[in-house]
Amino acid sequence: MPSDPRSDPIDRDGLRPAFWRRALTDLTQKEWEALCDGCGKCCLNKLEDEETGEVALTRIACRLFDDRTCRCSNYDLRLLHVPECVVLTPATLPKAAYFMPETCAYRRLHEGRELPAWHPLLTGDPMSPHKAGASLIDETVNETLVPDDDDWEDFVIEEPLGGA
Repeated sequence: MPSDPRSDPIDRDGLRPAFWRRALTDLTQKEWEALCDGCGKCCLNKLEDEETGEVALTRIACRLFDDRTCRCSNYDLRLLHVPECVVLTPATLPKAAYFMPETCAYRRLHEGRELPAWHPLLTGDPMSPHKAGASLIDETVNETLVPDDDDWEDFVIEEPLGGA
């Protein structure tokens, strides 16, 4: 995992032009991975209102989240360390989309919306989500530092949308 947020761990070379306009089920694995904008918001712990189904983001991040890069520090082996991590696929997306961030490319495309203007696939810059204010780079608290779930409400935040 790169320690420099400017280096993009996602290989975006050689992708089909505007592949994201295809059905999500028609994407290659490389294209699917390239949809990730690197904002890190999917790695935040969330609270769901049982009555309304409303989902709120907290500033509390998964224990594997590297808040300097907004990436998982052990992406390939994350399920060994965090079994509750949701592996997003075209098959799991329909049930998982509601708790994905509003700006998430996977959610947006699933809902028939376009990529946000700052998405790296549109800008060519892996730093564009951070520059647009759409990420939580250097703004999270590791979940190991807030062990009591009852305290999570103190960390609820508004989703940084970055003009999406």
